[in-house]
Amino acid sequence: MDEPVMNTSPETESVSRRDFLKSTGAVLAAAYVVPRHVAGGVGYQAPSDTLNIACVGCGGKGHTDVNGVSSENIVALCDVDAVRASETFKEFPSVPKYTDWRRMLDQVQGIDAVTVTTPDHSHAIIALSAMQLGKHVFVQKPLTHTIQEARKLTLTAREAGVATQMGNQGHSWEGNRLICEWVWGGAIGPVREAHAWTNRPRGYWPQGAHITRPAEIPAVPSTINWDVWVGPAPYRPYHPAYAPHDWRGWWDFGCGAIGDMACHIMDTPVWALKLRNPDTVHAYSTPFNGQTYPLASVVHYEFSARDDMPPAKLTWYDGGMMPERPPELEPGRMMGDQDGGVLLVGDKGSIMCGCYGRNPRLIPESKMQDFQPPPKTIPRSPGIYQGWIEAAKTGGQASSNFDYAGPLTEIALLGNVAIRFQDRNMKLKWNGENMQVTNLPEANEWMARQNEYRPGWSL
Repeated sequence: MDEPVMNTSPETESVSRRDFLKSTGAVLAAAYVVPRHVAGGVGYQAPSDTLNIACVGCGGKGHTDVNGVSSENIVALCDVDAVRASETFKEFPSVPKYTDWRRMLDQVQGIDAVTVTTPDHSHAIIALSAMQLGKHVFVQKPLTHTIQEARKLTLTAREAGVATQMGNQGHSWEGNRLICEWVWGGAIGPVREAHAWTNRPRGYWPQGAHITRPAEIPAVPSTINWDVWVGPAPYRPYHPAYAPHDWRGWWDFGCGAIGDMACHIMDTPVWALKLRNPDTVHAYSTPFNGQTYPLASVVHYEFSARDDMPPAKLTWYDGGMMPERPPELEPGRMMGDQDGGVLLVGDKGSIMCGCYGRNPRLIPESKMQDFQPPPKTIPRSPGIYQGWIEAAKTGGQASSNFDYAGPLTEIALLGNVAIRFQDRNMKLKWNGENMQVTNLPEANEWMARQNEYRPGWSL
């Protein structure tokens, strides 16, 4: 690895992002003037054949992402937790291993693309650094931890001209394409109402008012680089309450149930109804203490008319909360599936599907049996990973590139802002172009966490 994994603290000397970019400036400049066949690099093959991919985050979901791009040349692996990443590390014994992604990008030559599969709070800083070095990036959902970060990644991707993809795999699946074609083809008439729900976080990770900040400070395992794990977030001493699994429930590191699932489930109505910036948002939830997210919440969004589509309301539910059961749904039939679902209510009927757009159906089922679907007009995807790989090789863009994934993430994360200010008992008026809540200025402090970034970690 790049260095022995050791116990770290805020006082540990770190590589600042500014120093990192400065040290790699010559490499970046060379990338624009030296042909690839001359520059070469680790495991080099012709760009028409293979991409050189470095992977940040290799355990858990990272194992899936590494294997998802393993048709290409994996040239470096990085994970702060050697134990959690051990399975992936064993599968690629000859590939260099790192605990600090900054050193990996600094030391490994010839990287074409980077996958980012870390806790939410580190997505933006890793992806931004990679794009500024001309690397294509694949980033797990939610794209970022804050709205400001999502906007910055969207704009940087355009400027860098790199291929990007967010890991909301349902966007590449058949179900969501069918739903879009049915809605756009008028199968249920104008849609003015949409609902999206998930059972998270129940049974997956702890959060809620009963969860408090751990008081004890156990020793950092020798196999974890804790300073890099914390990264840009406010420093917290190591504790199993945060890592490796339960970070999603903490405002410092994760984005709660909305962050985990909205970019999957809300993807369906956002795409099918061509939703972008909402006009208003307001939320209700179970009690929470400001350190962790609530056990359950309901978020209401209102959108103006778009193109030939009327104004629409979108409601998000998590923690087991559900929309009212539609009267046309047959008794005994489950709404959505075990992970959640979507209901689109049109003037002439309704469409229901499971999480990720799975198993879309007109309801009741008798209506589905008589349905003549419109022609398939949306290009089909080779898959979330292969679509990104092909885009990187051809100069194109993947289906959930940051021009789409960035705005989707902004809509989702705006729900967390509304949860934070639900006690004001008002609809937050949203100016998406300027990223501002216009009727509650203090809410705008939650668009970014720039001032909370630790020294050496700011965007």
